[in-house]
Amino acid sequence: MLRAKHLWRLHIGIGKTYPEYSSLWRPVSTCTESGRLMIPDTDKAYIAGLFDGEGSVFFKRATEKKKKHNGKGYRTSNSMRINMEITMTDKSVIFWVHDILGCGTVTRKPRKGLRKDGTKYLMQWRWRCTFRDAYYVCCMIWPWAHTKLPKITKIIEHYTHQALDNKIISLDEYREVQRNVKR
Repeated sequence: MLRAKHLWRLHIGIGKTYPEYSSLWRPVSTCTESGRLMIPDTDKAYIAGLFDGEGSVFFKRATEKKKKHNGKGYRTSNSMRINMEITMTDKSVIFWVHDILGCGTVTRKPRKGLRKDGTKYLMQWRWRCTFRDAYYVCCMIWPWAHTKLPKITKIIEHYTHQALDNKIISLDEYREVQRNVKR
């Protein structure tokens, strides 16, 4: 049985389905500058809709109680939790999101017990990304988001207003700046 990714090749007139396109339903090119995937706007809008309907965005800044390294007592720290996830029972959609975005992890989320009618719960699949990957996804889906827009905006503002304060955030950017200074 042919899947949607193979039907696309047949639709445009290519009779064979090739294994190099097995993870994507259409070819996606890589941006040479950032190494990230160049994703069509239709896919970005679809993923934004998935987040609005099936996803969750977690953005929390709070003090946390953590154990000290020497093992005696506790310390408090100001921590930031940034997390985005989509959980659903359709495994193929979760893996498609993972392949298209090129970041995050896919895990199984089993449900114990039985429904009221006595049947077992379906296996749930979860795609999750955190911190900088969540920022990358937020920047991508921001124009099409509705329900999750306030939290997506908070994540984008957190990373865009972050000052360097003489700290190196990206080693590649630092090396590029150093090369330009030496010239």
